[in-house]
Amino acid sequence: MVPVIYEDEWLVIVDKPSGLLVIPTPKNERHTLTNMLNEQLQKDGVTYRLHPCHRLDRDTSGLVIYAKGKAMQQKMMEEFKEHRIYKQYLAIVQGRVARPKGQISLPIDGRESQTKYQVLEQKREYAVVEVLPVTGRKNQIRLHFAHIGNPILGDTRFVFRRNFTVKSKRLCLHAQSLQFLHPMTQRQVSVESRVPDRMQEFMD
Repeated sequence: MVPVIYEDEWLVIVDKPSGLLVIPTPKNERHTLTNMLNEQLQKDGVTYRLHPCHRLDRDTSGLVIYAKGKAMQQKMMEEFKEHRIYKQYLAIVQGRVARPKGQISLPIDGRESQTKYQVLEQKREYAVVEVLPVTGRKNQIRLHFAHIGNPILGDTRFVFRRNFTVKSKRLCLHAQSLQFLHPMTQRQVSVESRVPDRMQEFMD
């Protein structure tokens, strides 16, 4: 079962494990987070369906917001579009980060893309970093940190793993917290996800 972190009349926020797609790709994989959640609802006799309001990469773990119905999904997608949802990620990156705090600006697919970050702890061969994406382009965090020479630990898509001495079986990128003003209740929603065990081992 995928852990439910928050639920109300309109929204459900779940904690996605690494290695699971949110929605099918053009290959039409059936084993996705969305299918799993809706199949469980169907078994429970629930009439509504859950619709994802945003996505995480297959290999990224952490918080995903679902809407109970299409109308609420549109409202939440508008909140994301207007940058009214505060997202904070935890990443473990390769090497020494040149600046302890900064902003990475690098266009992705011709579109402006910005990522703010702060180093929480610098080890000899890797660093624990708090990441605050300003924009939400596909693979943005992975591309931006690879660009500055500090790729996410465990990334094999945008870097060659053999070029780095520290190895990880999973991508060390976790969507750790979300904060937003609920569009229906006008109350502040703040949720946080526990750091996955494999990432916690590096941090310890």
